[in-house]
Amino acid sequence: MEKQLWPNRFAESGTGGRESCRCVGYSARTRPDEVEFHPEQQDTNAPGWLHLLEIIDEAVADGREKFRPLDELDAEERRQVITLPAAIGRLTKVKHLVLYGSNLVRIPPEIGGMTALAWFEPYTSHRLHWFPYELTRCANLRHSTVSTRALYGNYKFRPPFPALRPVTPATEPLGADHVTSCSVCDGPLTDGLRQVWLTRAVGSDVLPLLVNACSEACVEALPPGRANYVPTPHRGGPGVVQPTSGR
Repeated sequence: MEKQLWPNRFAESGTGGRESCRCVGYSARTRPDEVEFHPEQQDTNAPGWLHLLEIIDEAVADGREKFRPLDELDAEERRQVITLPAAIGRLTKVKHLVLYGSNLVRIPPEIGGMTALAWFEPYTSHRLHWFPYELTRCANLRHSTVSTRALYGNYKFRPPFPALRPVTPATEPLGADHVTSCSVCDGPLTDGLRQVWLTRAVGSDVLPLLVNACSEACVEALPPGRANYVPTPHRGGPGVVQPTSGR
């Protein structure tokens, strides 16, 4: 019987420039009692950031369907990119987004504008512990490859979620560089943010999603959480009781 050879989908992706992270631990034994958002802010004058903006412009212009932006950055440039630019919302033709081995700590809400996205691969991006609720707007998204052990509330050892405030000024969102509209209704933020966590199936994975809602009515309009996870929207913190069972 011939030995089966499996292709490496990430063979061309660089892994240099990634910083280590143990925010959520890596087992039930090392799980912390409390966690906080990564505090790093994106330097928008860094060469890596400016290069990424150029790559996005090129991808918009040529209408490419597969986007592997970090492959075109060197190790130091990749290290400088800790979030993606809001301009990714212009990538409406991209069906496959590869962010293998990134140094990202957050994804911006504008990813919801990538309406053709069908395959999302931020695998081994170990500093990505959560995703924006706007990812659910990518109605064609069916496949994903995420390092689930790095996620808040993952079923393997249930690390906690960062605590959120009942109401947050729209200009001071927790966990985000900026928020311009409601995650639920896409309306303006005239009365502050109601930030909550909700764990849902997105693509092939179950992801902790950060919701930036404009009102309690929009929070109440959210769907239920995934079975065997916290069933309702919540504000995180050590007091949240998570299921102890697996998936």
